[in-house]
Order: sequence, then C-alpha cells, then structure tokens
Amino acid sequence: MIEMFFLKEGIEGRFVNDGLRGYEVFKNEEWDLLIVDWMLPGMDGVTLCRKIRQEGSDVPIIMLTAKDSESDQVLGLEMGADDYVTKPFSPLALMARIKAVARRYKKQKPEENSEVGTSLLKVNKETREVNFGGKPVMNLTPKEFDLLLFFAQHPRQVFTREQLLERVWGYQFYGDERTVDVHIKRLRKKVGTPEQPLFHTVWGVGYKFDESVDGHEN
Repeated sequence: MIEMFFLKEGIEGRFVNDGLRGYEVFKNEEWDLLIVDWMLPGMDGVTLCRKIRQEGSDVPIIMLTAKDSESDQVLGLEMGADDYVTKPFSPLALMARIKAVARRYKKQKPEENSEVGTSLLKVNKETREVNFGGKPVMNLTPKEFDLLLFFAQHPRQVFTREQLLERVWGYQFYGDERTVDVHIKRLRKKVGTPEQPLFHTVWGVGYKFDESVDGHEN
C-alpha cells in the first residue's frame, strides 16, 4: 500500500525487509530520506538508526513504531531518528511526514548571507556546516542542525516547546513536547561546553540560545 502511494506521489523508493539488508543498501547507495521500522528482523530499527549515525550520515530518518510509550519514542530520537510515526497509521499521514521532512532538508539556493551565528558559533545555511570555537562540529543530525540554526537566527529570544515544534518541525506533535527536550539535550553535548553553554532552560517557559554567561535562567 505504501509503495502504491509512493508511485502516486512520484517518490522513487526501495523496499527491503530486514535490517541487515537495509544497512547494506544504505552503505552502497545515496538516499534523501530513510523510513525505518522499529521491529525489523535481522537488525532492529533502533540499532540500524544508531549504526547509520555512527557512520557520520545526516540523512533524515523517520522511525515507524508500534511502541507508543514516551520512553520508547525518546529512545528512538536519542538514537538519531528525526521523526517517528506510530502504528497503526494511514499512508496519507506517512506521506505528510515525508513531504514535511523533504521540505525541511531540500538543498537551499546559495545566499549572500549564508552564515549566521556569534563570535564563537558559526552556522552555514548553505553548506550545513557548524563551527564552534574555531573547530568544526561533526555528526549533527538534520533536525539538530535545523534547531541549532533556528536558535542562532534568534539569539536571546525565549521559545516555548510548542513554538519550537511549530517553527522548526513545521507541524504540531500534539503532546510530544519531549521531542524538543531530547534534541536540546543532544545539542548541549555536541555544541558548547560546561563553561560556555549555549542552550539555556527558562523555567516554566522553554529555552533560549545565548552565548553570554551572565543573566541566564539555567
């Protein structure tokens, strides 16, 4: 059924039925987006997702899962998935997610001012490269990059989780605000230092990006 919808929507896809084969196909070909089932035989989807990220790939990943508990969803995100769809789902719902991801990660046209940031952090919108403290930041997932770019474009502004879901994810998660917390946690590990944190919790409100040390609510 999904393959039929792919054809209807003009999406070229390839289907494999186990994780080991999926990993082999991933390594041997170039992909714009991956849809990974949690319960794959051979190698489960979470392990596959983790291995893909360990390869240094930032290809967007949508996880299909019948596990609807918050802890399971958070685990999938922590392993590198950018989004997830809970079973049972309609092909139309999956297509909506695919289109949203495709819009977010399509290559941007060269811009005169492609770089944003601060004295310590530089984010290039065109090349999707990040530099902190004079050193490149590696292995950011597409969603981590998008969130970092959004914050860099809006320094010192406070955003609620709902606002971040709407502005960065592009649609509402309806109750899945923990998604934002997971991505902030991962960004804190990859960008900034304990002495120079960039992402700050404003208790009772949400988060803000600020390079200065003083005047924060952490």
